[in-house]
Amino acid sequence: MEIHVPLRATPGLASNAYPFPWIEDVEAFLVDVEDRGEAEVYDDGEECGEVYVFFVTGADEDSLLAVASRAAKLDRVPAGAFAMVTHDEADELGQGRRVDLPLP
Repeated sequence: MEIHVPLRATPGLASNAYPFPWIEDVEAFLVDVEDRGEAEVYDDGEECGEVYVFFVTGADEDSLLAVASRAAKLDRVPAGAFAMVTHDEADELGQGRRVDLPLP
């Protein structure tokens, strides 16, 4: 599963601050999820156009969507995140079924 987050700077930061601290927030969250055995981080996240993409696997779809939804609810994560339910043999990023995050 791919977690797509709009690549937007966190408002209110100092002009010399790293504009996307939420990337580190999500990465730390996913490490915790992996340590608890809820899912596996498939690969390093990456910038892809106007989104930053995180990859999780190792659990059923409902569990992965729950993880993605919790990631989207982290304090500094910009609104507009979505998951792509895909598989590891997809030709490129963003192929599959889109699910808006966070889940209701």
